[in-house]
Amino acid sequence: MTQKPFRPFQYIGQDGPAGLVVFLVALPLCLGIALASTGRPDLIFSGVIAGIVGGIVVGALSGSALGVAGPAAGLVTIVLAAIATLGSYEAFLLAVVISGVIQIIAGFLRAGIIGHYFPSAVIKGMLAAIGLTLILKEIPHILGVDSDHFGDTAFSQIDGRNTFSEIIIAVQNASLGAVIIGAVSILLLLALDSKRVKQIKMLKFVPGALVVVVAGIAMNEFFVAAAPHLAMTGEHLVQLPVANSVSEFIGFFRTPDFSAISNPDVWVVALTLAVVASLETLLSVEATDKLDKQKRVTPTNRELKAQGVGNLLSGLIGGLPVTQVIVRSTANVNAGGMTKMSAILHGVILLGAVITIPSLLNRIPLATLAAILLLIGYKLSRVSLYRSMFKHGWDQFTPFIVTVVAILLTDLLKGIGIGMVIALYFILFRNYRNNYKLKRETTATGERITLTLSEDVTFLNKGSILQTLDNLPNDCTVVIDGSRSEAVDYDVFEVIREFREHKAGRRNITLVTKDLPEMKVVGGH
Repeated sequence: MTQKPFRPFQYIGQDGPAGLVVFLVALPLCLGIALASTGRPDLIFSGVIAGIVGGIVVGALSGSALGVAGPAAGLVTIVLAAIATLGSYEAFLLAVVISGVIQIIAGFLRAGIIGHYFPSAVIKGMLAAIGLTLILKEIPHILGVDSDHFGDTAFSQIDGRNTFSEIIIAVQNASLGAVIIGAVSILLLLALDSKRVKQIKMLKFVPGALVVVVAGIAMNEFFVAAAPHLAMTGEHLVQLPVANSVSEFIGFFRTPDFSAISNPDVWVVALTLAVVASLETLLSVEATDKLDKQKRVTPTNRELKAQGVGNLLSGLIGGLPVTQVIVRSTANVNAGGMTKMSAILHGVILLGAVITIPSLLNRIPLATLAAILLLIGYKLSRVSLYRSMFKHGWDQFTPFIVTVVAILLTDLLKGIGIGMVIALYFILFRNYRNNYKLKRETTATGERITLTLSEDVTFLNKGSILQTLDNLPNDCTVVIDGSRSEAVDYDVFEVIREFREHKAGRRNITLVTKDLPEMKVVGGH
């Protein structure tokens, strides 16, 4: 389904609440990804800048109805290594600017078509894997163990721990206050998402995530006053930088070091960021389009241009690189977003909130936000999805489940790469088997075998056709029928020629070709 003309306020009743939910999800992710990417608390606002640009700028320019852009966890290791290589954050910002220019050029060169070549099984595996990753990664935060940055999705950690060992450690060091807040948050979300509650008109347009956040703040403030040993403080709360003046707020922004443009490492980093960010964006576009109930199709070339402009601007004002990100996009879908206005509004709310109410935002317990993400993860990785993929057969289920496991144990791009290899194997295997139809019949002159070639016969079919010809019985007539073929590769012609010239005669096989270019009807005698 193609996109209808964008009318900003046509579905504001749905887009407004959805934008608020995406903001609540995006805020801690922007902060956590920034801290993980830079390793420097003084640069934590760079993630917020990227979130604002991703929402307002990319959201406005994008053709995606439900996709949300912002800083991505998949770029954390690249950003961290790039800053160390280039020696300064300002030189890195220049690389981000250049990467945006590269993406814009790629959009005009129509490189976005790559996004249409990811198999459905791999995309669904990616969604399920992200869902499982969210569930596993948020368990420690719900238990009050926040040593890992919020939004960190990598399996292996720098400290030698991994996703599963972190859960074990979290269980051993659980905080009762966080457990209470997290459990109540989950129960509230489930109740607010029930059909009975959704029928209440007063609550129809009130985002459940907002109710849960308010409840989480209220519970923690009660703990502070009545039971301090249960209260969440410090790293267990959102930690947004608070500016005491306009000049201090402006100081959160940084500009690129343009003098580093002659440094070849800057260009290497820029190209790396452009390629990886574009791939993550195209993957998220495909996944988000699959979640869209209206089945709208995002113009991928336009998306690359929008992301390029976003990175160009983000780099110019001190922000991290942006991509379309599936977690925020999924939150948008689940919250009932209808158009890209929800993504734009999330950016506007993010900008307004960090200017006007940063102190209030810093009272939000991470356990509450973790509960919201955990429920999003559950919806991405429902058991029904696994059942559905299993019913489609092994050629669909195998690349699906391999993608899930690979992403869980590595990261997004590596997991997708492994899933693509498995999917490609099954595609090649199907192509190997289904390149012709074989028909046997007995005539007065002996056995007659007809090989009717399929519409497209490529070099991938060379092996199976060669094997079939070699296994033909002696003293028969063979007809190779190309009347249904639109294209036959030269490699296949070569196999037929070699069989005709070197094998057919010795085995008393009469070979007849029909409607094959450059081939003549010949006998084996």
